[in-house]
Amino acid sequence: MSSVPESGSAAGPGHRIDTGAPSATVTPFPSAGPSVTAAPGGDRTSAAPASGTGPTALQTLRALGSGPRGLLEAEAEARLGRTGGNVPPARRPVPWPRRFARSLRDPFTSVLLCLGLVSALVSAWGTACVILALVGVSCLLRSAEEHRADRSSAALRELVATTATVVRRVSADAPPHEREVPVDDLVPGDVIRLRPGDLVPADVRLLRGDGLTVHQSALTGESAPVAKRVLDVPDPALSGSGPLAQPEWCFQGSSVTSGSGTAVIVATGGETRFAAHDGRSGHRGASAFDRSVQGISWTLIRFMLLTPPLVLMANAALRGRGLETLPFAVAVAVGLTPEMLPVIVTTTLARGAARLARTSGVIVKRLPALHDLGAVDVLCLDKTGTLTEDRPVVAGATDGTDRSDPDVLRWAAVSALWTLQLAELPAADALDEAVLDAAEECVPRTPGEVDPEAYEGVAVLPFDPVRRVATAVVRRPDLLGVHTLVTKGAVEAVLDRCAVDRDERDRLLALADRKAETGLRLVAVARADRPARAGAYTPADERGLTFLGLVELRDVPAPSAAGALEVLARRGVGVKVLTGDHPGTAARVCAELGLRPEVRLGPDDVVTAELVDTLSDTELVRVAERATVFARCTPEHKARIVSALRSGGHTTGFLGDGVNDLPALHAADVGICPRNAVDVAREAADVVLAEKDLTAIDHAVLAGRRSSGNIATYLRITLSSNLGNVIAMLTAGLMLPFLPMLPAQVLVQNLCFDAAQLAFAFDRPAASVLRRPTVLRPRDFLRFITGFGLLNAAADLATFGVLALALHHASGDSGEAAFHAGWFTENLLTQALVMILLRTGRTAAERRAGGPLRTAAAGLAAVGVALPLTPLGQLLGMSALPPLYYMLLGSVLGLYAAGLTAARRRYERRHLPDAGRAEEGEGEAERAREGKEDPVGP
Repeated sequence: MSSVPESGSAAGPGHRIDTGAPSATVTPFPSAGPSVTAAPGGDRTSAAPASGTGPTALQTLRALGSGPRGLLEAEAEARLGRTGGNVPPARRPVPWPRRFARSLRDPFTSVLLCLGLVSALVSAWGTACVILALVGVSCLLRSAEEHRADRSSAALRELVATTATVVRRVSADAPPHEREVPVDDLVPGDVIRLRPGDLVPADVRLLRGDGLTVHQSALTGESAPVAKRVLDVPDPALSGSGPLAQPEWCFQGSSVTSGSGTAVIVATGGETRFAAHDGRSGHRGASAFDRSVQGISWTLIRFMLLTPPLVLMANAALRGRGLETLPFAVAVAVGLTPEMLPVIVTTTLARGAARLARTSGVIVKRLPALHDLGAVDVLCLDKTGTLTEDRPVVAGATDGTDRSDPDVLRWAAVSALWTLQLAELPAADALDEAVLDAAEECVPRTPGEVDPEAYEGVAVLPFDPVRRVATAVVRRPDLLGVHTLVTKGAVEAVLDRCAVDRDERDRLLALADRKAETGLRLVAVARADRPARAGAYTPADERGLTFLGLVELRDVPAPSAAGALEVLARRGVGVKVLTGDHPGTAARVCAELGLRPEVRLGPDDVVTAELVDTLSDTELVRVAERATVFARCTPEHKARIVSALRSGGHTTGFLGDGVNDLPALHAADVGICPRNAVDVAREAADVVLAEKDLTAIDHAVLAGRRSSGNIATYLRITLSSNLGNVIAMLTAGLMLPFLPMLPAQVLVQNLCFDAAQLAFAFDRPAASVLRRPTVLRPRDFLRFITGFGLLNAAADLATFGVLALALHHASGDSGEAAFHAGWFTENLLTQALVMILLRTGRTAAERRAGGPLRTAAAGLAAVGVALPLTPLGQLLGMSALPPLYYMLLGSVLGLYAAGLTAARRRYERRHLPDAGRAEEGEGEAERAREGKEDPVGP
């Protein structure tokens, strides 16, 4: 451990910092180190970049107007007002104009805008105005919903806001005190503490360090942790390697994997190196939701772009019409567009996320992740704290000959006690607490036995996933001038550090394997006496130890785990256990919970990390598909297994709460963590649970499926209805001597349907939707909308015959106006019918309970009947219709409703077997369960 004196100054590589002090400026020279000038109250200091040396820690503190005791609270508040919050540029509030302009980048909106401009170029001003109005309304609605969703998400993020431990003083004479503050409130010059699991909240210079290692893959791409240490004078040998390689600097976007440290902040917010890289840690590629919607969108856009030239060529060839049909062709292309898709998606997901937070305490940080939750079909997790209780129970302690030995437990308690007190861990380790609880019950009976509380802690080397051991250095009261190292951890790792020959090592490993195969978790304990010294202890000192024995622990299954696993299985979600424990321990717990693979792999059905290392990526995809339990996994193994499942076509979720879970959280489609997870896990996760419980995940999956179900229903109904109208419009346009509908009428009809479609965001999906993962497959959607679109087109063309019969005496402009009015009315009525009858996968009771959707459909039908009779209808070129038309239209609509119902049932039998077998009682029971989870309704 090293430290700096009470005063000093400097700043971070690659940044210019103005703290607001009389003169505190740092000029960046990223490749060679910074140059410091004009420290407040001190002499002018300079470190020339050409020399290969940078500022010392003392100079860093002085340039920032700070010291090891931290800033004054008043000074920190003043600096926060000058520098602004420690918020990356990507997370700052987006102004309304920029949000509106960003809405124009949506592919459908962009195509609509282009069609509107084309209409204006050919002087079709009416068409252009209506299209631009559609674009404006869509962008306004989307901007408003995104603003509301961002505001809600920001409020939810406050509940799990990342904090940092800062050292500050109330006054100049007051002693420094530590307190937790939001990361956003940090300023340059603040002195902070770093502990395992913490995110590095800004660019910092180390003042003290004790075994500190950080992950900085977000900046460098290297996956292994990097050691950081204090250098009072920068090492000239590292001057040419850039600031990221310099051990005294840590940067925002990194995370602490082990050890602890004290550092001073040199840059915050947009001035950090992380902001300069313009990225966030762990960016994934397109999510499952993005891939699905993009696939559907671009298929439709291609068809939309082909429609105008096809209409123009067909009318020119068959009717001799020229560019005068261009507005009609543009209007038909607009009719294919689901303009409300961005609005419906944003509204549905935002409402689902808010309801989930309100009813279950689950926070969705990234809105598309709610859809991905509904699509998850494989959930990967560690067993500790999820399938088992967080606190294991000590079953016994034995020496190397397998005889009971209480001293082994007590030496383990010595290590646990001082690890908890000195390591500055973000949370107490469950194994350490279990050992201490068991040691308290084992009272020393003779003066020679070990008493953990009689020892004085000197130093600690905390556990990390790479070393797999923890070491406490203590001073024994009976041995002056001697330090005792007590090491505990994984059996293999401890034996590697013990002075035992190969035969003895093999014997002890065989003993440990026999115990582990019975389901016990083992912690090996060893110690060594060394001459006392003042220097820092490092992992290199963990050598030549004397093996003491094994502490045996057993896991207790969580009370709710078995039931939650059964529910997830019914929902179609498979569970994969990825653990660092022994295969026997993992197999025993999973067997107790009834978690078994569908395909037998071997005697224990457990895949070890050693096997994973021998598999290629293609082979691992096949093994991951079949296996249920993976043991002895390192963080890299977990991430690779999750990636293999994604490559196999699964939508994956990963539940983790520690630093070692970070790679897998990034690799999964949906990263999930409990609220009490370490900072770095909470920041990386897409979904934060109130507690680490599979029941909460089930609630989140249900909420995701509700939102996804509404989006899927909207797409099916809208696209099939739009396609049918377009086919009928094109056919009638080629058969009639006049246009079947004027461009303005087509666009107004489309606007009315768009307004009614907003009700889909408030609909309650079918109970059958909740029974299986919701996946938007472009090919399935195209098959659905083609079949039902043709049925809709048939109804429209039947209306063509009805209009011909009802209007056979009409002629000239009055006949055309009546025809336009008749088809306008029929189109809105059929679209209202589709909204009600094409909500697939429902029981009879669910179809009767329409809620907002029935109200919207009734309003749409009322507009379709009434609008042609109003002055606005006359302005649009429509006229009143004879009573005979409404009688004949009623017959067509009745036949269409019967055909639509029969087609829907046939589709459900072939593609939705669960819905086909759903009975009324089951649907009522499902709704009753939903009502308990969601008392406020849809």
